[in-house]
Amino acid sequence: MNGYDKLAQLQSMPLEAKVALSTQRIRQWYDHWHGKVYVAFSGGKDSTVLLHLVRSLYPEVKAVFVDTGLEYPEIRLFVKSIDNVVWLRPKMAFSEVVRKYGYPVLGKSTAMTIRKLLTQNLSVRYRNKLMNGDERGTAGKLAEKWKIMLDAPFKISEQCCDVMKKNPIKVFDKEFGLKQFTGEMASESFNRTKEYNKSGCNAFDNKIPKSKPLSVWNDCDIWEYIESRALSYSSIYDTGVKRTGCMFCMFGVHLEKEPNRFQLMKHSHPKQWDYCINKLGCGEVLDYIGVDYGQQEEFNFNK
Repeated sequence: MNGYDKLAQLQSMPLEAKVALSTQRIRQWYDHWHGKVYVAFSGGKDSTVLLHLVRSLYPEVKAVFVDTGLEYPEIRLFVKSIDNVVWLRPKMAFSEVVRKYGYPVLGKSTAMTIRKLLTQNLSVRYRNKLMNGDERGTAGKLAEKWKIMLDAPFKISEQCCDVMKKNPIKVFDKEFGLKQFTGEMASESFNRTKEYNKSGCNAFDNKIPKSKPLSVWNDCDIWEYIESRALSYSSIYDTGVKRTGCMFCMFGVHLEKEPNRFQLMKHSHPKQWDYCINKLGCGEVLDYIGVDYGQQEEFNFNK
């Protein structure tokens, strides 16, 4: 049985079997690092379940929340209701990040390819690989339909998350010497599936050690756990919002069915929508890639 088949088998287990497996992985991580651990807490449903699992075993474990200024108000309010949470803040505001590095749009790998093509002194061979592929195939090649982005009147970059989320966490880790639990699930993306198959739930030997006890869970498991344990969660999920990361992130929005995140935002958070679209310039970016962000007033949010 290869790694992908084994993962699929674990993902098909009933919830309580997954809870038992996650509990075992949490204990292993806690014991290995002699209790010097914390939960990376975003205020979203996945990290809410993770925090409950960890604190069911070790009530003293801290949660760490990175306050980027881009969270939904409902997320920040929910985080404030949780005990023993350390709040971190990035050194740069989102407006500074997009001016210096560029807008997070399309996908991380695509944005990184565009940034490299526009800002780095690449060899002829590597540039040709990013534009056209090479003898090994088209992995990493910029898709034909997105080559228009090379002429965009704004910067594009994948670096926003590094500056606003990862860097504050790195500083915290270095200062306090703690190792993190995160709520990542392999089902969320192909890259996370590959990461799981490489290191499993507990990546002890990674450059940045990380425990992902929910690796074999999926969204249905998360909601079943919340319901079965009567857990409190952020009210943002009751508004129709499914993605609760940074409000102004445009990664993947072109793939969403309507109403997409920005159409919903105009309906539910009009002040934040206006700031994002008109003040930060995200409207210009979304216009360029052909995504309706709520400018059509007649859109039916009940369909």
